[in-house]
Amino acid sequence: MKRVIGIGNALTDMLVNLNSDTVLDRFRLPKGSMSLVDTQLQTEISKSVAGLPYSLSLGGSAGNTIRAMARLGCQVGFIGKVGPDTTGDFFIRALDNLGIEPHVFRGTERSGKCVSLISPDGERTMVTHLGAALELSATELGPALFAGYDCLYVEGYLVQDHALIRGAVQTAKACGLQVAIDLASFNIVDENRDFLRALVAEHVDILFANEDEAKAFTGEAEPLNALQSISELCPLAVVKIGTRGALIKNGGEVVHVGIMAAAKRVDTTGAGDFYAAGFLSGLCSGLTLRQCGTIGAITAGKVIEVVGTTFGEEAWDDVFRLVRKVEHEKYLF
Repeated sequence: MKRVIGIGNALTDMLVNLNSDTVLDRFRLPKGSMSLVDTQLQTEISKSVAGLPYSLSLGGSAGNTIRAMARLGCQVGFIGKVGPDTTGDFFIRALDNLGIEPHVFRGTERSGKCVSLISPDGERTMVTHLGAALELSATELGPALFAGYDCLYVEGYLVQDHALIRGAVQTAKACGLQVAIDLASFNIVDENRDFLRALVAEHVDILFANEDEAKAFTGEAEPLNALQSISELCPLAVVKIGTRGALIKNGGEVVHVGIMAAAKRVDTTGAGDFYAAGFLSGLCSGLTLRQCGTIGAITAGKVIEVVGTTFGEEAWDDVFRLVRKVEHEKYLF
């Protein structure tokens, strides 16, 4: 694996720092979940948090992963759809400026947005209006899109459109690519469990899940049992278990990798996305499972120290320094 192309919802993130979880209770939003809403409800929620500190950034689960991989030196591309608006212009320009090959289509609806509500303990609850992202269809994903790539990385949130996600992975596999998927939010897995299990068994080579997602996907409450269950469907399984690190299984090899303790836990937005970025960048460099897991832990540990998924050059320099140590096996968890 050398070149990775991601497919996902092209979104702009609005990150709001909450004083309490009252707004979650008011709108009956499960803490830590991702909910798809219409533009009216998203506007109501946005108005309810008016006056609180917020920031805007390029978002979307696969977009976060691909952006981080680009910073880690990987050759990457991104497939998505935006609206005929300035937000869409910004999204495409940002990809290009980051060295990401943009395969971005234009829809008729306005560009999608995700309101990420960040609780005082750093947990994030996402309220997403997909907008133009919903208009992306499997018929637009011809073989030419995948030429020159070795792996398709799929965000699990695309499961709202079964035909799209199935068409994407089928075309990628027909073109000789590996397929990696992140299961996204536990409630999304619950609602699409049978479809996801069939998709993984038939087409997926690499699967990422956190503890809750793995439980929803397999029915196994014990992470090690969930890991085993996932590995029976696809070759490489990764189950992230919070502060205990991650369990990784490839064939008969099972590895437990710890975490990199964050200086401060500010916001968990993008932690899973950045873990996948670090792990996949390790695979692109031909590293061992433990090295891949360690790089994933490094990138995830860094992103939770900031609000959103963008951090400064000093933090990236620290990431690069640690990654170099991992590559020489001088820094492993």
